[in-house]
Amino acid sequence: MAAPVPVPLVRGRPTRFTQPPRGPKPPWLRVKAPGSPGYLRLERLTRDLALNTVCREASCPNIGECWQHGTATFMILGSVCTRSCGYCNVVHGAPGAVDRTEPARLAEAVSALDLEYVVVTSVDRDDLPDGGAAVFADSIRAIRRQKPDCRIEVLVPDFSGRARDLECVLDAGPDVLNHNLETVERLYRSARPGGRYRRALRLLEHARRHRPGTPTKSGIMVGLGESRDEVLTALRDLRGAGCDILTIGQYLRPSVAHLPVARYYHPDEFADLGTQALGLGFRHVESGPLVRSSYHAHEQAEAFDRYAS
Repeated sequence: MAAPVPVPLVRGRPTRFTQPPRGPKPPWLRVKAPGSPGYLRLERLTRDLALNTVCREASCPNIGECWQHGTATFMILGSVCTRSCGYCNVVHGAPGAVDRTEPARLAEAVSALDLEYVVVTSVDRDDLPDGGAAVFADSIRAIRRQKPDCRIEVLVPDFSGRARDLECVLDAGPDVLNHNLETVERLYRSARPGGRYRRALRLLEHARRHRPGTPTKSGIMVGLGESRDEVLTALRDLRGAGCDILTIGQYLRPSVAHLPVARYYHPDEFADLGTQALGLGFRHVESGPLVRSSYHAHEQAEAFDRYAS
């Protein structure tokens, strides 16, 4: 496969990669266009409350299914990211000021939707001294006040490796702490230049030590050009960091400005990777072409609870 041709970066979407797509997606990656009543209701609510969702910002293929069932991953701290990952469809650039009313509006949405499980994530905010940790903590507490029976999963950035910021989030009491490894170590330079492979693993290790009773979770994408051995090494590294719950999904190129898909994995290959991961000791694994970090998140947590009990 020819190497991507580098071109200058501009504010907004990444524009480093000019390779054309590799052809049509295989049939197992086709999904229905969203438009159900549940989807439209959640879309209206998030717009009325000026809330962002990673479902929409990252062009998640499961948005129709999840929103139909009233499940969404809310994205706090704005919709502009300070990093420019080669796989991500979220806009990058200079973010705006932090909106301190956002946690209350998020809690209002969770209550209005009567959610039993919510995932809260964010863009990277390297411009903030705490990386946005205080807003994560405020969001957890606001949801607890509005909807005490709702379980809360947080999908956090790496906080540039600052343990005190991670502890700020953990001390607010989320039910699950998630941080995605995303890809194998060799591909970090091209796929996740602002991140560090070992730093991501250290974050999960520290979360385990600081709050041993809080399950940790991570996810990787395949199809960026990694080898099977590299994937298995990443899985062993995650399990070695104490990660409990794992997701494995297919990388889907958001646009020609993003990293190209090296290949599409067959569902049988995902099944094999899932079996390998369970053999390493993960408590619960979701592995499939359309699996994303937040896909069926409540079911993943429930499965972990059954295992733990």
